[in-house]
Amino acid sequence: MNEIERRRTFAIISHPDAGKTTLTEKLLLFGGQIQVAGAVKSNKIKKTATSDWMEIEKQRGISVTTSVMEFDYEGYKVNILDTPGHQDFAEDTFRTLTAVDSAIIVVDGAKGVEAQTRKLMTVCRMRKTPVIIFINKMDREGKDPFDLLDELESELQISVRPLSWPINQGQRFKGVYNIYEQNLNLFTPDKQKVTEKVTVDINGSELEEHVGQADADKLRADLELVDGVYPAFDVTSYLDAEVAPVFFGSALNNFGVKELLDCFVRIAPSPRPTVAEERMVKPEEPKFTGFIFKITANIDPNHRSCIAFCKVCSGKFVRNAPYLHVRQGKTLRFSSPTQFMAQKKSTIDEAWPGDIVGLPDNGVFKIGDTLTEGEQMHFRGLPSFSPEMFKYIENADPMKTKQLAKGIEQLMDEGVAQLFVNQFNGRKIIGTVGQLQFEVIQYRLENEYSAKCRWEPVSLYKACWIESDDEAQLEAFKKRKYQYMAKDREGRDVFLADSNYVLQMAQTDFEHIRFHFTSEF
Repeated sequence: MNEIERRRTFAIISHPDAGKTTLTEKLLLFGGQIQVAGAVKSNKIKKTATSDWMEIEKQRGISVTTSVMEFDYEGYKVNILDTPGHQDFAEDTFRTLTAVDSAIIVVDGAKGVEAQTRKLMTVCRMRKTPVIIFINKMDREGKDPFDLLDELESELQISVRPLSWPINQGQRFKGVYNIYEQNLNLFTPDKQKVTEKVTVDINGSELEEHVGQADADKLRADLELVDGVYPAFDVTSYLDAEVAPVFFGSALNNFGVKELLDCFVRIAPSPRPTVAEERMVKPEEPKFTGFIFKITANIDPNHRSCIAFCKVCSGKFVRNAPYLHVRQGKTLRFSSPTQFMAQKKSTIDEAWPGDIVGLPDNGVFKIGDTLTEGEQMHFRGLPSFSPEMFKYIENADPMKTKQLAKGIEQLMDEGVAQLFVNQFNGRKIIGTVGQLQFEVIQYRLENEYSAKCRWEPVSLYKACWIESDDEAQLEAFKKRKYQYMAKDREGRDVFLADSNYVLQMAQTDFEHIRFHFTSEF
């Protein structure tokens, strides 16, 4: 129970460019995992963000894939998953949210709530995941803090409670008053060092000495208003995902991050029960269970290896112990399970509920697979969404046919995109959620598998999986739509509709056929 209690597994989510990766780096700095934080975009410091390790991430300064990092802090074991913010990689982020117990949402103080933040919050609401909000970039001119709080409540549909309060902002930003610990943090812009804390009596005269008369008066008025408007902070309502605590700071300047971390490890939930199809799995059960929520190819370009990320749900994972791979009905042993610090990894002997373990994968795993000590059980809720963009993928270098086939297979295992084979002409069609995916696939095929591909346009509207109890009608449908029928990698029937009208007509004409828009049914 002690091991379970001290685990904190969470994801950092937000719209692109709000500062997730910078915040992740600063958390690692406090966890003692890195000594100097690399300014992500600075050319003088030839360091890129630790959690963005793929070549393409370094070039574009955005995160393309979720990275997993763990560190110890004040007796707690913290597992961070830094997710891509870009909407083209939303599926990766949605799947990551199934493996965490809570989330930190980063909001840009100048831009407020943006589209991607809303979408991710919807997923957190569906799963009842507790969230803490960090309002970043307070050292730049932005919106009024009270307006920001109102915007968070209306846009994210959740009550908020500030646990720290900014003293001015932009050029005049002087620091933050920590409501949770009742002390003052004074701001000195420095990317490497941590700011000092001052304990002051908010009603005494010391406050003026630190921040000046005008700001002191405003702070007292603001705090009075905060206490008047928002109910006192209650940990239970946070854990029930009804209230989101709010912190202010500037991740780039190391400011407000430690306060966030100190409060987070104290109030965030330890690993919770996981719902399987058959029953509820509690973390304190003696037998090991876990599921695969992500697969990454080529985490180390020298070895061409795949790693499957397994979230431990209950019991204790032990190296070299025999575990049942439920879908294949095989027993597997893992001689070198690893834990991560972005790309660096170290072999471990055991892991507890809440931990993320990297298992070497030679093609046996798919996203959503379950591992147990023999019990037949299935964890669900890791869907593949129906793609909205399609292109034919063609081999641009006939000498590299094998490499291309292997590359496509491994990248599809990661769940980056989906592959359909057209029944009519046998051509391969790649379906994705966003345009950027195609560039990433092409780039990675060339750099990681030395295979060149070229894209050819195909105008399709949506892919949907079809099934029916009426065999005759299913056959009739396939005959009539012969040119638009494809198979996915599991060999299931997929109908590629070329317009919304065609799809609606098909649904009306064939009422005994069920059309599914996610691959889980």
